[in-house]
Amino acid sequence: MRDAQQIIETAHEMADAARAAILPLFRNADLIADNKRAAGFDPVTEADRAGETAMRAVLARRRPQDAILGEEFGLSDGDSGLTWILDPIDGTRAFLCGAPSWGVLIGLGDGHGIRYGLIDQPYTRERFEGGLGRAQLTGPGGRRRLAVRRDALLADATLMTTFPEIGTPAEANAFRRVADRVRLTRYGLDCYAYALLALGHVDLVIEAGLQPYDIAGPLAVVEAAGGIVTDWQGGPAAQGGQVIAAATASLHREALAYLNG
Repeated sequence: MRDAQQIIETAHEMADAARAAILPLFRNADLIADNKRAAGFDPVTEADRAGETAMRAVLARRRPQDAILGEEFGLSDGDSGLTWILDPIDGTRAFLCGAPSWGVLIGLGDGHGIRYGLIDQPYTRERFEGGLGRAQLTGPGGRRRLAVRRDALLADATLMTTFPEIGTPAEANAFRRVADRVRLTRYGLDCYAYALLALGHVDLVIEAGLQPYDIAGPLAVVEAAGGIVTDWQGGPAAQGGQVIAAATASLHREALAYLNG
């Protein structure tokens, strides 16, 4: 991709800016959450808005020609053919609970799909990066290459999702058909589950009801680490909805078979 190095530098500058905006509000007793949903609870906070505002300011200065799709402020048009897909805090519920399993998500897409992505966890200072020749974790322990685990069978696999009550009742039943056949199922890590899959500690992530900004960054990271990310029918997952991420093609095939009955 043309301008790949500038794109990578811009993504890291955005992630740094989001860290600086969000971290002072994490575990802050005065933080107030608004509810975006009439029925139920879908929180948004000053930290969400501040993080996206900081990232958009970087793009306005460095790459004003690119489009932006952000969770908090929607779509801004561009004419370069590239779109940055931003979720300033994926896991706002975890953020409100003081749990460090939320993350800043940055994805970059063009007419051919998602080309690059970051999952950044500001509190632990871990940054997972994939695409444009990158597949790495940078953090307090230094830098290491991302690679999925290659030897797990479905019966030995670790499966993760965010909510035990995943999606609709039919989607929850489909998820349970897979969960009944793996060794370990864990809940609640939002985007961090995809990071752990790319790091080789998780084998499957299955979710439903996602938006494009929930999956663009994780998709790039998992694929760069050698994993597979599709919808539940095996098609493209960049638009969200029902998503499955798997470490290997064989795990992906087996899980899809159970998801679809």
